[in-house]
Amino acid sequence: MRWNRVVLMMVVALAPWSVRAQEYKMEVLNEGPPAGLSEAVKGALNGQGYRVVDGEGNTYAEFWLRKAVPALGKPSGAQGAVQFPILAEGELLGALRFPGEGYDYRDQVIAKGVYTIRYGLQPVNGDHLGVSTYRDYALLLPAAKDTTLADLPQKPLEDRSAEAAGTSHPAVLMLLAPPGSSAQAGPSMIHDEANETWGAVIPLSLEVKDASGPVTLPVQLILIGTAAV
Repeated sequence: MRWNRVVLMMVVALAPWSVRAQEYKMEVLNEGPPAGLSEAVKGALNGQGYRVVDGEGNTYAEFWLRKAVPALGKPSGAQGAVQFPILAEGELLGALRFPGEGYDYRDQVIAKGVYTIRYGLQPVNGDHLGVSTYRDYALLLPAAKDTTLADLPQKPLEDRSAEAAGTSHPAVLMLLAPPGSSAQAGPSMIHDEANETWGAVIPLSLEVKDASGPVTLPVQLILIGTAAV
């Protein structure tokens, strides 16, 4: 019995280290958007996606980006606490599939399944002080509850996203501007050791009025890791 207790204590002590030491990488997924999305949403997504796998080759998440995200203008940097002021709150960015249990940035459990990804802004109120420097987030919505391309107003956006987590709070993934060198390197996973997060650096293709062609906006979607508070 004493030996069993010692072994149990060692396992518990090592578990956090095992989580921190896990490595992730991103692969191109030569597969179209998954079943479960509406035809309108599916038709707006690229036919090729990305897969995030751990060091043992297990798939954590798969996602597909929108072919062309309507933008208010060309990227020109942050405005105050908003990193991507050219994006409209509630607009569709892509879709994501968890082949198993997933988690959001608040460590809420997200069930296995298919979700849309929409752009959102953290509310300016006392409930969110200290959570992050910037207000930009990606919200996950159950695919069955999000079937159109139209931008969603804040209230229905947050309400439907909360259904993805099965709680009263939206299911959110932090959205950041990637470090300069990572932004130029193309799709990849980067590790923030200080915050113990892994982010997918991906190119959003923007549709900008009067632009001669698509405009690329590199973003970092935090898929693994949680808020410090």
